[in-house]
Amino acid sequence: MKPTALVLCPGRGTYQKAEFGCLRPFYHSETLSLIDKKRRELNLPTVSELDGADKYLPALHQQPANNAALIYAAGLSQFGAISPDDYQVVAVSGNSMGWYTAMSCAGVWDAVLGTEVVSTMAQLTAGAAGKQFIYPLLDAEWRLDPDKQAQVAAQLQQQAPDLYRSIQYGGYAVLAGTDQAVTNAMAALPPLDERFPLLLQGHAAFHSPLMQQASQAALARFQPELWQQPNLPLIDGAGRIWPAGHNNLRELQQYTFGTQVSSCYNFTQAVQLAVKEFSPDHIILLGPGQNLGGAVAQSLIEIGWRGLRSKQDFVDLQQSATPFLIEAASLI
Repeated sequence: MKPTALVLCPGRGTYQKAEFGCLRPFYHSETLSLIDKKRRELNLPTVSELDGADKYLPALHQQPANNAALIYAAGLSQFGAISPDDYQVVAVSGNSMGWYTAMSCAGVWDAVLGTEVVSTMAQLTAGAAGKQFIYPLLDAEWRLDPDKQAQVAAQLQQQAPDLYRSIQYGGYAVLAGTDQAVTNAMAALPPLDERFPLLLQGHAAFHSPLMQQASQAALARFQPELWQQPNLPLIDGAGRIWPAGHNNLRELQQYTFGTQVSSCYNFTQAVQLAVKEFSPDHIILLGPGQNLGGAVAQSLIEIGWRGLRSKQDFVDLQQSATPFLIEAASLI
């Protein structure tokens, strides 16, 4: 019997200089052709042009609507390269913007509509208010540190109502809020590893009430009449499983462009719920990049999945004959 797999899709910012050219295996694929055609209709550079450019240009490749399309194209293309002869995909989820990729992987949207969604949402949120930063909640062995959790909770309370928990990302808290609230919180939290608290450059206050205007515009634009029922279970960032086949698509629209745009995206909970409910033999991590692995491992350690209690336990599992996490890029 072939092994089962949960598929996870990455979020914003995962296409960087190191990922430049990662779409090369798919340049002549039907998926990329459809994505490129839609990008032309939107008067935006195609992903093939961007990924196949002579050199990586931050001002071009990190422009929100371009970067989002590159991330979406890489994830959806890699998903299509997973052989059904090798793995039975039992469910799909994602982090933040990865929810949009997951929606296409599950067949709710085709590549054309998905491209319009990710490009448009990047444009709607690019100029939005506020900032976003990340702060670790872990000890050296990737176990949650109560003191760090308390420090973050204190800032959320002190900076209320202008600071919000934006994403729960494994052992990291991603906080979002007004410029002043973010500045105050970053100044108050103890520096860690000469890196944190880390401001996420080019990010607005994603997954917070400051995104209400973008949410309302998206709800008006992306109506569910042409959507399809998912052909795979979807696990969202609010602790809900949308099963294959039978869902209220209006509710799915409200979640996708309402709830998850303007409230916390709990990727940790999505991972934990998925492994408990579907007990996959493997988790396949879509690209671009390799950002998801640590957060996924930390989410599993928190619940002791398969006896994982520390970073070293996870390293040992990955170095065994049957690693649990598999990067989709390695399957191409």
